[in-house]
Amino acid sequence: MASGSQQNVSGFIIQGFSDTPELQISLFVLFLGIYLIILLGNLIIFLVISCNPHLHTPMYIFLQNLSLIDISSTSTVLPNLLLILLTQQNNISFLGCMTQMYVFLSLAGSEFLLLTAMAYDRYVAICDPLHYIARMSRKHCAGLITAVFTVGFVEPMGHVTLISKLSYCASRLINHFFCDVTPLLQLSCSSTFSVELLIYIEGTFFTLKSFLLTLTSYIFIISAILKIQSSEGRQKAFSTCASHLTCVITLYGTVFCLYMRPTTSYSLERDKYFSLLYIVLGPVLNPLIYTLKNKEFKSSLN
Repeated sequence: MASGSQQNVSGFIIQGFSDTPELQISLFVLFLGIYLIILLGNLIIFLVISCNPHLHTPMYIFLQNLSLIDISSTSTVLPNLLLILLTQQNNISFLGCMTQMYVFLSLAGSEFLLLTAMAYDRYVAICDPLHYIARMSRKHCAGLITAVFTVGFVEPMGHVTLISKLSYCASRLINHFFCDVTPLLQLSCSSTFSVELLIYIEGTFFTLKSFLLTLTSYIFIISAILKIQSSEGRQKAFSTCASHLTCVITLYGTVFCLYMRPTTSYSLERDKYFSLLYIVLGPVLNPLIYTLKNKEFKSSLN
């Protein structure tokens, strides 16, 4: 994978937040606190669901896997950022950079698909409750989760392969805090047309398709909720979807703003902070969103 570009560069330098050296220790403490909150919150969800057989239902199994993705995706980026802030050792090998990018993109893609599967689960539960047990059996649930991670880890291979074959002869400095697609494309001194074309094609057929499937599920869900006669029944039905809908809006809103636009409109300084918001916002909020008003989970935690 890497043979084509290793003639030009053997590794990169991750700039991180070195443009504010006086804030290095403060940023280290801040990001360490955020990382520990993410680990603690999502680990609690993972362990509570694992230890309580009453929570071994599709909705909670999906939530357990979402917590696993949140832990893994932040662990792909934040520990290395903490090391850079603490030691100023910001070199990363070419292979390490490609690996970090691939794992991050794979987990991000898996999260999109998992949220789509969760939307389908809520659709069946509200719109076709009589067939819920049959349509969301343990076998079907396991099949959906397997498909989520399989597609999620296969889809980015094209991106990483093409990016690894680019020539990087202008600079080795990545103006970001991890190896992401955009700053690597802007470092290249060869044509990036094929990579950008692949991003837009796969963005259309992968991300947009997931978004449209989720949107379609919620159109049917809202339509079914509005047909419920009692306000108490409507509120109860909507409360089962509110947490998931909040996560969907947060994820798709940040991702579309970050990636689905021409490279000429990129601002690495601005996008660096926006990427940080995308990486930490969901993993921090998801445990709170899914547990604060969930009586079943709180009783299991107690």
